Amino acid sequence: MPTAAQRRVPGPRRRLVFKIASEAAEFEQIFRLNYRTFVEEIPQHPPNPERRLIDRFHHQNTYLIALEGERLVGMIAVRGQRPFSLDEKLGDIDRYLPPGREVCELRLLSVVPSHRHGGVFRGLLQLLWHQPYDLAVISGTVRQARLYRHLGFTPFAHPVGPPEARYQPMLLTREGFAGRAGDLLDDRPRPEPARGAVSFLPGPVNLRPEVRQAFEQAPVSHRSDRFKRELRRVREDLCRLTGAGHCQILVGSGTLANDLVAAQLSLLPGSGLVLANGEFGERLIDHARRLGLRCGALERPWGETFDLGEVEELLTAAADPSWLWVAACETSVGLFNDVEGLKELGAARGVRLCLDAVSWLGTAPLDLRGVYLATGVSGKGLGSFAGLSMVFHHHDPAPRPDRLPRYLDLGTWAANDGVPFTHSSNLVAALGAALRRFAAPQPFAATAELAAWLRPRLRELGFEIPAPDEHASPAVINLVPPSGVDAGRLGDHLAEAGLLVSYQSEYLRRRNWLQICLMGECSRERLTVLLEALRRFVAEPAPAAPLPVGGRGA
Repeated sequence: MPTAAQRRVPGPRRRLVFKIASEAAEFEQIFRLNYRTFVEEIPQHPPNPERRLIDRFHHQNTYLIALEGERLVGMIAVRGQRPFSLDEKLGDIDRYLPPGREVCELRLLSVVPSHRHGGVFRGLLQLLWHQPYDLAVISGTVRQARLYRHLGFTPFAHPVGPPEARYQPMLLTREGFAGRAGDLLDDRPRPEPARGAVSFLPGPVNLRPEVRQAFEQAPVSHRSDRFKRELRRVREDLCRLTGAGHCQILVGSGTLANDLVAAQLSLLPGSGLVLANGEFGERLIDHARRLGLRCGALERPWGETFDLGEVEELLTAAADPSWLWVAACETSVGLFNDVEGLKELGAARGVRLCLDAVSWLGTAPLDLRGVYLATGVSGKGLGSFAGLSMVFHHHDPAPRPDRLPRYLDLGTWAANDGVPFTHSSNLVAALGAALRRFAAPQPFAATAELAAWLRPRLRELGFEIPAPDEHASPAVINLVPPSGVDAGRLGDHLAEAGLLVSYQSEYLRRRNWLQICLMGECSRERLTVLLEALRRFVAEPAPAAPLPVGGRGA
């Protein structure tokens, strides 16, 4: 069953999607609908040759929109920053309002004529239900005064505006609306993401159009020459990106790739050491124990960097140390571990360094020269569909049917040119398309710039970031919410608004953390929408009661 934010409109129309505007194309349509409504239909502003009207409060507005396919069919702007437009017209309006309320102004309500008797108005109401305000003020067009009163709006002060664009200042309390029109929200949305939601998850990530297009091609046999050529090209691209000698691409997750690494380590003589300063380092310890590896573990508090001197002491004290295994990017805290320092240490002591590079690959430069084994995935930083993982290596492993399961035998993969078992041509084609963006001179600069812009703004909102900036991943930002804010409830609210952050993983729930990932397609415009949503929800973390949409103009 579709959610309230995904309901079908009766008749032959396409499915309506209700969300917070976040894309450049959506904002462009907002400007044009704004012009059609408040210049051509309601003559509030003078015409212009561009037929675009950008609201003067555009950068403070949160636009709740209705889309039919990619076409904008309805919108309303929500703004909580004072002074409101009504403050400017009437003076300080607080003298009219009940005290102690979280107040917003609703503006720019516009629905295209063909959809004014459909589900657009109701869908916008349902999306507005989750905005954290309990009193709204509007400049309601006098043409719709009867509708506003039916919804529980109460006029205050005198009408404003010229005769041809007359507006009545009105207010609505939470309880006023609940008593008059709460039945409109009987199927209010639950904590489920709206279709068309914007992902700030570590996966699935926002995909480029060319990646989707490549995936949608007709599948081909994994035994065909065409597929083998494509797979070979993708493996070569991954080696160029990382400096690795070889790359095997598996059908499966990063967990599978790390199991394969553990299987290879079981073939080595001597002992090993696993480093853990977060959830994914602890998982490497579990991988090692499940394969019965002879090894020790150096565990540090989450987010604490490793002292290379201490690592060296443990290797010195170990009996015949052979290998060292660490999460290059500790995703649970958004921390880059010192890979270059560990490479130097390993080289000096003849110890093979292995990396879980799943959350590093594709987010920042990664040099795997001098690394014995490393793992990655097709999703996350590489920006493709999940479903493929990879193991990077420099040596030529021999098959070990006497020691290893077939799928975990790196030598079997290498001996069969990367196709010993059934493969997915669609996932490989999509990964190949995603890798093309890394041919640019500075493929990682945009992510680093976005992270540098975002981090101080998150701290201004009261969030703590466990990873110190000097060791932080640009693509994984973990957040400790301000005191009194429940991360789960905040994550639910964001999901209802079409903004997906990570908060449901067990390790995040235990610590009441959120995680924002800048993987796949991301932009400052999308992050601005997210920051505004965080600001509003942090200001009022408790569940908010519904408010209806308000007036048309400013």
